[in-house]
Amino acid sequence: MNKDLAAMRVGYGQQGADGRYDDADLDADQLSDGWLPLMRRWLEEAVEAGVPEPNAMTLGTVDEHGHPCTRTVLCKGLSGDGVLFFTNYDSDKGRQLDAVPYASVTFTWVPVARQITVRGPVERVSADVTDEYWHSRPRGSRLGAWASEQSRPIASRSELDAALLHTAERFPVDVDIPVRPDWGGILIRPESVEFWQGRANRMHNRIRTSRSGDSWTVARLQP
Repeated sequence: MNKDLAAMRVGYGQQGADGRYDDADLDADQLSDGWLPLMRRWLEEAVEAGVPEPNAMTLGTVDEHGHPCTRTVLCKGLSGDGVLFFTNYDSDKGRQLDAVPYASVTFTWVPVARQITVRGPVERVSADVTDEYWHSRPRGSRLGAWASEQSRPIASRSELDAALLHTAERFPVDVDIPVRPDWGGILIRPESVEFWQGRANRMHNRIRTSRSGDSWTVARLQP
């Protein structure tokens, strides 16, 4: 098994006889207008390429022992303010971000050989922002948010299913499902945004832009 894993590799970038690739090299000048336009373009191109759940991102936090924890969440907002997702504030990630309000998220789009990593402090969004998103969610998702005590142990799947049924009885179809009080949005305000583009021979392109006071610096990193 270990031998098979060691042999697994993907050759990134299709390099022609002239040494050029089939897509333009990532370069620092593409961040001349800041990180947001390029991030939006890459996300749109991931959608066009049919990447499954292109708004999925790996969220990194630290627990009470300072140990890293990761899980996949969905980005539900992207603006000049930062990257937005929603969760139960009493979940593991919610409590960890309360204790250490700093996060890292990575979008990975393997089919197009691209990644973006965003790091920065976090804050809870306003109740109005949470309410607007909450009421855009399917009814089943809202019921699930009420039924689940996220990250808490439960004895069985049947007990979890029973909790959902009980919640559906509590909020019948003709009743508005209100926002759960301990549920809402978390905004990551970027301090650094790194763009990664796969290239042959592991000579990948990495460009990182970092906040420095009220301005941003841009640097190319070795792969």
